[in-house]
Amino acid sequence: MTRSSKKRSPLFQFLARHLFHHFVLPTKKMIVLAFAGALAVAIGYALGAGTYLLWITNGALFLLSLLDWITMPKRREIQVTRSLPEEVDIGQPVEIGIEVHNASGQTILIRILDDLPLVFAPMEPLVSRVQGKRAALQYQTVGQERGKYVFAFLYVRFSGWLGLWEKQIKISQEQAIKVLPDLSAVRGYLASMQESLVLDGQRIYKRQNSGTEFHAIREYVTDDDPRKVNWSATARAGKLMTNLYRPERGKIVTILLDCGRMMGVELDSRVKLDRSLEAALTLAAVALRQGDQVAVLAYSSEIKAYIPPNRGIAHLHTIIETVYDLRSDFVESNHAIALSYLHRYLKKRSMLVLFSDMESYLLEDQLQAYLLRLRKTHALLLLSLQDPLLFAWSRIPLQTKKDAYIKSMARKFLHERNHYKQKMIAQGIQVLDVPADQLALSVVNSYLELKSREVL
Repeated sequence: MTRSSKKRSPLFQFLARHLFHHFVLPTKKMIVLAFAGALAVAIGYALGAGTYLLWITNGALFLLSLLDWITMPKRREIQVTRSLPEEVDIGQPVEIGIEVHNASGQTILIRILDDLPLVFAPMEPLVSRVQGKRAALQYQTVGQERGKYVFAFLYVRFSGWLGLWEKQIKISQEQAIKVLPDLSAVRGYLASMQESLVLDGQRIYKRQNSGTEFHAIREYVTDDDPRKVNWSATARAGKLMTNLYRPERGKIVTILLDCGRMMGVELDSRVKLDRSLEAALTLAAVALRQGDQVAVLAYSSEIKAYIPPNRGIAHLHTIIETVYDLRSDFVESNHAIALSYLHRYLKKRSMLVLFSDMESYLLEDQLQAYLLRLRKTHALLLLSLQDPLLFAWSRIPLQTKKDAYIKSMARKFLHERNHYKQKMIAQGIQVLDVPADQLALSVVNSYLELKSREVL
């Protein structure tokens, strides 16, 4: 058992502060000079003049060190500050700026190392010769895991014009940064004003002139329904005009995020929960832009977060702030708790979109009963990420008995997944088992298709 530093003896605290935080260290130049002096003294002893050379070399090193010490800037004259963004997407490079203020006016050689949290890619020490009173440096790193993290300290070493010794400073500079899910698809959609929605360079769905809510009047084009011609507008404009209708707005889309053990499995260097969360936020952005309300429920063996339905882009920010740091728990998911919670608190008809793992669907005995009960009042969509390793194993060439066993088991698991999918579709519950890079595309397509068919 260890005691905190506050309970250590004053001598221990003094040594820790001066040896670790404010220590003076020899540079490479000083070490080279010391070895050269030692070599000269050894040669001197061989020639019978070792004592004189010993005094001369030690005296010269002492005088040079004293001169370097005296002329070196004071620690209070060197100020280092850090600037970093409040938010960054996972896996995206982030530029972090370091500003050095040198009040001494001397030219110094400075080395800076930032106190990066472990989830960020390590940095190489920043080395710069500061000739004026101010210098701006920067380095790049990458956040590799979602959450809120703190950059606590800056470690600084600097040397004077002789460069024999360098002073060390530990500067407290506590700043927080949020690593969000990859929101590039969300931002791309929100910035798009196209009639056809585009996600990751692919056209995801052509907006249909269907629905019951009047939207606008435009010029008649080929393939328009003649029954929707607006004769009053045609008479005024002198050309055929037609009414545009859209699906009724204000419907509710409820996103359920499974945060159980299986969602913590790594898939293409990212855990399944990360992929699902990014697709869920894309769906939320599309639904809110369409004028619908969005609710979010995150759960594992218990309810982790619930965001009641609301509309508007401000609500999207609320969703992101609530779910950006969700973690998968090392427990089995309890779908019954989540679905029972929704059954109690969500009275209006909505589209329920469940992001989970196919193994959870297959192994949960009570899930089907809850889904069939909810299907009476809600439109259901179940999503799962395909396992690329399972597909690869199902296609391996047969060369040994082991290969035959692996291939047969892989095909068995794939058959069970497909059988479950077909079984649920036959009961009116849509199931999508898609690759990770198509998850957002598939779920948005399904939402827009259901909306155009007035299923919600």
